[in-house]
Amino acid sequence: MLRRAAMSTACLLAGALVAAPSFADPVPVPADKAAYVGDWRGQDMRIHLKPDGHVEYARKQPGKNLNLNVDLQGFNGDNFDVGFSLVRSTFVVSKPPHREGGKWKMTVDGVELTKVE
Repeated sequence: MLRRAAMSTACLLAGALVAAPSFADPVPVPADKAAYVGDWRGQDMRIHLKPDGHVEYARKQPGKNLNLNVDLQGFNGDNFDVGFSLVRSTFVVSKPPHREGGKWKMTVDGVELTKVE
C-alpha cells in the first residue's frame, strides 16, 4: 500500500513538472541595459534580444547547431541569464555593448558580435 502511494505521488509530481509551461515569464530588458536590445551577429553566432525579454539564439559549432527561443531571466552585472522552466544558462559578456568604428559591438561567450542596424 505504501509503495502504491509513493508511486502515485511520484507520477503526480512528474506530471506537474512536465505540464508546467514555465516557472517564470520573460523579464523585460531594464532601461539601463537597453543597449543590449537588438539583433547581434558574429562568427557562427546570433543573438536577438527583444525588449520584452524574448531571446532568439543560434550557434554553429563542430558537430552541432543550436537554434533556441528562450526567455530572459535577468542580468547579473554585464552577463544575462536565459532559460525556460527549470533550464537556465548564462551568457558571459566580457565586453558589454559599445560603439567601435561607428558600429555597436559586444563580446559574448568569447565571440565578438556586431549589432545589425
